[in-house]
Amino acid sequence: MLRERLGPAARILAIDLLPMDPIAGVTFIQADFREDDGLMAVEAALAGAPVDLVISDMAPNLSGIDPVDQARSVHLGELALEFAISHLRDGGDLLVKVFQGAGLPELQRAIGAHFLKVYVRKPKSSRDRSRETFLVGKGFRQ
Repeated sequence: MLRERLGPAARILAIDLLPMDPIAGVTFIQADFREDDGLMAVEAALAGAPVDLVISDMAPNLSGIDPVDQARSVHLGELALEFAISHLRDGGDLLVKVFQGAGLPELQRAIGAHFLKVYVRKPKSSRDRSRETFLVGKGFRQ
């Protein structure tokens, strides 16, 4: 769906811990985004080019301990924001999955410090009882 939205000329790069079936027009890196090797692989694939959009669908492995899982979720959101700050072009956008709860307002404010607008969205596809939500940053400002 992202390929259809962005068009055939868009360059899409994905990184995940798990293997992924090939998708036409998507460069895939199997690595951990939290580790230096994973981040270096992404940066090598970008070859210094700025990006228009950063999407983070990262989620922590759930421990069942809500405060721990929440903190891990926010930390992944912070990593996505750091990457976006370093790699987005002016006017670019950010989409970050995070759990509702402690740390979410602070992450929302941190995103707001770098983007013209910030939205909180819960997609219809997400179960009602799920704490999963998305922060959307529109209009990155260097």
